[in-house]
Amino acid sequence: MAPTKSIVLEDQNTEWKESWHDEYLKVVCGFANAQGGTIEIGRNDRGILVGVVDAARLLDELPKKIRATMGIVVGVNLRKKKSLEYIVVKVKAYPNAISYRGKYYLRSGSTTQEVTGFALDEMILRKYGRTWDSAPVPRVKPKDFYRDAFDVFRKKAVSSERLTSEDVAGSDGKLLQALKLVDGNYLLKAALLLFHQDPENWCLGSYVKIGYFKNDADILYQDEINGPLISIADHIMNTIYTKYFKGLIHYEGIQRIDKFPIPREVLREAILNAVVHKDYSTGNPIHIRIYDDKIIIYNDMQLPPNTTPAKMLKGIGSRPHNPLIANAFFRSGQIEAWGRGIEKIISGCIADKLPEPNFDILPNVFSICFHIRNHNQKEGNNRSTNGGVNGGVNGGVNGIRKAIVGLMENNPEISAAQIANSINTTIRRVEYNIAQLKKTGIVERLGADKKGRWVVKQGK
Repeated sequence: MAPTKSIVLEDQNTEWKESWHDEYLKVVCGFANAQGGTIEIGRNDRGILVGVVDAARLLDELPKKIRATMGIVVGVNLRKKKSLEYIVVKVKAYPNAISYRGKYYLRSGSTTQEVTGFALDEMILRKYGRTWDSAPVPRVKPKDFYRDAFDVFRKKAVSSERLTSEDVAGSDGKLLQALKLVDGNYLLKAALLLFHQDPENWCLGSYVKIGYFKNDADILYQDEINGPLISIADHIMNTIYTKYFKGLIHYEGIQRIDKFPIPREVLREAILNAVVHKDYSTGNPIHIRIYDDKIIIYNDMQLPPNTTPAKMLKGIGSRPHNPLIANAFFRSGQIEAWGRGIEKIISGCIADKLPEPNFDILPNVFSICFHIRNHNQKEGNNRSTNGGVNGGVNGGVNGIRKAIVGLMENNPEISAAQIANSINTTIRRVEYNIAQLKKTGIVERLGADKKGRWVVKQGK
């Protein structure tokens, strides 16, 4: 009998396996530490039901193995469809951290990763209702801080009218308490990142790298911006606009007009977004790559639970990964509390007659690419620099997906590598967007990977 075609998709909550191997117990552990999930044994990697020959044995052995190695109980059920038997393992999310043979695993996107170091600390903290930036740090007192960052905060908070002069009066220690950055006798990690003159003593990678690139391989010059986060956006902006940008100068009558490659408010919003939402547990700095015709900003991040990249672009389900850091930035007037950052970035580009930026949101990385004004580009020219792909949010399907669908319509046998080459992007990014197009029913793959073809089921 021919294999039965699947109607489900593999994602962060679903895993397919043709047969069982004990190494898949790591996947069970990863689901238990995340939002739960399902492993279906008897499906191939495309989700096609192929059946499993030892279903009865697995039905008996799997619950025992999982309970013995991890101390958790999962649902293991036998299913049958058109004479093909398969096993469904349903794993619930557990409130405490679960280990498998002394190691911890976490489901992230469609992969299962071992969690160690700061990331493990953060996972355990979140299991008990705390965030990474709320962890207490011993042997540090407010007197160990320089006053500069506190003065910057007070000035910004009063100027933005988020706080009054009376609110910020008093000692630096009182201010830290008012911002909920103290737990008993301990300062929290967020306090050190926000206000200490050298936060890297406690958090590696809490700085920003800026580079000017001739191309992807050749860097012309670079800078590192260090120091307290509460004032780091100002230092980044000053460095970029005085050293990396050359204003496009023209005259209106006798008045000189400087037109910079990108509006200050747009770039500042993107920088603040990276600083506030960065996953500081990874030890990797924020990167800002500047070219003649584009700027790319990327940082490590974690998608909030049950939030997809598409929802994130629309501001749905967004919540701060570092709530204490976000609160301080809000009180200082540097960000809003309504998750409108992406919307402001897009509308700011459009208002300045620039193309909408490209967003690339993976489970652990957030990247934004601005197509900026340069000496060879006339104002108002909305041609993107990546093969015509303009990546904003357009009716729920962004520019790169429109380009992919168009290429599939013209050549149903086109491969992901050929698509990536045509639109000047990475295979990984193409594969991610194809998966989203398949999930929403816009395209379907018929046949094998190498000899199959694409069918476009809905309009672009």
